[in-house]
Amino acid sequence: MDIQDLLTQLTSGDDDLAEAAAQALGAVGEAALPALDELLQSDDPDHRWWAVRTLAAIQQVSVAPRLAQALRDPEPEIRQCAALALRQHPNFDVVPELVALLESEDKLLARLAGDALVSIGGPAVSDLMETLENGPPGAQIEAARALALIGDTRAVPALFSAWEQGSTMVQHWVEQGFENMGIGMVFFQPE
Repeated sequence: MDIQDLLTQLTSGDDDLAEAAAQALGAVGEAALPALDELLQSDDPDHRWWAVRTLAAIQQVSVAPRLAQALRDPEPEIRQCAALALRQHPNFDVVPELVALLESEDKLLARLAGDALVSIGGPAVSDLMETLENGPPGAQIEAARALALIGDTRAVPALFSAWEQGSTMVQHWVEQGFENMGIGMVFFQPE
């Protein structure tokens, strides 16, 4: 089956056909990118969603910038799909866009952006520490969670400071992070 036939299935409105086409186009790889770029510009949100879903299946470095662009789509489902796809395409260049989404009112999008930052790992730590120290409360929780899951010891001072000043949820994630890093917290009561 050629790319055009697969695109017809991808945009058919039949989810089973579209999923099979997304996987097949993913296997085609880079040759499918120009057609997917066109779909990303479609007026039909369903077409854009399937284009993002298909990009997730393509193992090319050039996919991450396309997914980062989809993080700005007007449709929440497309932004969520792009953030989820970026977990499979960790790329330091998209850290600023993902960090900005940690404060999204769409809590699922914020969580998926955090997961994508976890997949990037160490290169995202300094941006996450900045958010933990200076971001709004919701973003601080997601930053603490991401730092806890990354487990980079460079974040220990910021995590400890956040534990002293943060909400219960921030404290929970800091404690999880310290446990994951093998760092115990000992508290001394003044006598």
